[in-house]
Amino acid sequence: MISALRSKDLLGIDPLEPDEITLLLDTAESMRPIAERPIKKVPALRGRMVVNLFLEASTRTRFSFETAEKWLSADSLNFSGSRGTSVEKGETLLDTARNLQAMSPDLIVVRHSSPGVPHMLARHLKAGVINAGDGAHEHPTQALLDALTIRQHFGKLKGLRIVIAGDIAHSRVARSNVFLLAKVGADVVVCGPPTLLPPRVEELGAVATTDFDRAVEGAQVVMMLRVQLERQRRSIFPSTREYFARYGLTSERMSRASADAIVMHPGPMNRGVEIASEVADSPRSVILDQVANGVAVRMAVLYLLLAGRPWEGERDGM
Repeated sequence: MISALRSKDLLGIDPLEPDEITLLLDTAESMRPIAERPIKKVPALRGRMVVNLFLEASTRTRFSFETAEKWLSADSLNFSGSRGTSVEKGETLLDTARNLQAMSPDLIVVRHSSPGVPHMLARHLKAGVINAGDGAHEHPTQALLDALTIRQHFGKLKGLRIVIAGDIAHSRVARSNVFLLAKVGADVVVCGPPTLLPPRVEELGAVATTDFDRAVEGAQVVMMLRVQLERQRRSIFPSTREYFARYGLTSERMSRASADAIVMHPGPMNRGVEIASEVADSPRSVILDQVANGVAVRMAVLYLLLAGRPWEGERDGM
């Protein structure tokens, strides 16, 4: 079993090997008890500096990275949007990043609306780069926290039937999840209207269908995605009412799934569009578990990239 990641960066799930995914999930699992301590702080990354460069709106991802950094005792600088920074004055993103690099950060966490931005920065910067979501490309830490949540519930990932439904075409969450789940041997089905299924999606490792009722049959995991209207230039379905009628997750549809099936959603949710409130708030929902696991996964990513050795609770101040 490996004891460290093979790169200074986490740019996506696609480049990761299965043993790196296992290391990240195992490390996150071992860090979860930090959240249950009266004092949620360990000195594992004391003296290390992380820059959070969030140039696209975010709530869960941004706050969980900031929380993870604080709990590991790292120092952090937070940039949210271009307002109030030199980007607003016309400075290029690369020049901004190079100026940040001159302040000697150890890691830069990047979220941007354009795909490929984290990869571009990683090629030019000495600091490690973490992709916190780049356009419709990838969102690796979301896929890792989703996998951790599923593994906690079922004790495994291999062999599970996992349905990802909704706006597949514009979803970096769907792409990263398909990459990860296919690598670890899960049976992945992606489902949505024809206008929201990208061409050749099967090449990523999933089965594609437009029939939601059939897709849910016997599934152990049903992961719903919102329709990302902000990434679209034209209408892709007649109305939200019609969309919900065909692709909304209702209690009746969930009854088709396995008796022990769970419901997931990366957020933000559009209740009454892709998911009914009665399902989102039901005992089957693990949506808030996903949020909690987001902090543990991001602690694991930060630690493994910066410490370069396995997490040892007592040794690292647990």
